[in-house]
Amino acid sequence: MSGEEVAPESRGVSVEDLAAVELGPELPGMEGRRLRMRMVTIAPGGVFGPVHDHVGRPGTVYVLEGTITDHRDGISTDYGPGVGWPEDRETLHWLENKGTVPAVEISVDIVSG
Repeated sequence: MSGEEVAPESRGVSVEDLAAVELGPELPGMEGRRLRMRMVTIAPGGVFGPVHDHVGRPGTVYVLEGTITDHRDGISTDYGPGVGWPEDRETLHWLENKGTVPAVEISVDIVSG
């Protein structure tokens, strides 16, 4: 991410927890971790920020509705319905909805706690 790029704080974002699985009973060595699925809605003009990483929290995202702009490494990429992306330990980014309709994504990741 460019040192000159500044991500605004989060605004216009709602998150709904959809499901979770405790991974400790499922996989050796995964105690204290869970697989979670959330629906994230970003309103028009909304921002999912600030800049954040995914170290220790790998996941994937799939866009259901609208368009989400992913800002990373000084590059902005638009993702529309039916498209997704991985989020791994190298991911350092922030998201926004520059459109006129809500953008809705399904986010699945592994988290502690």
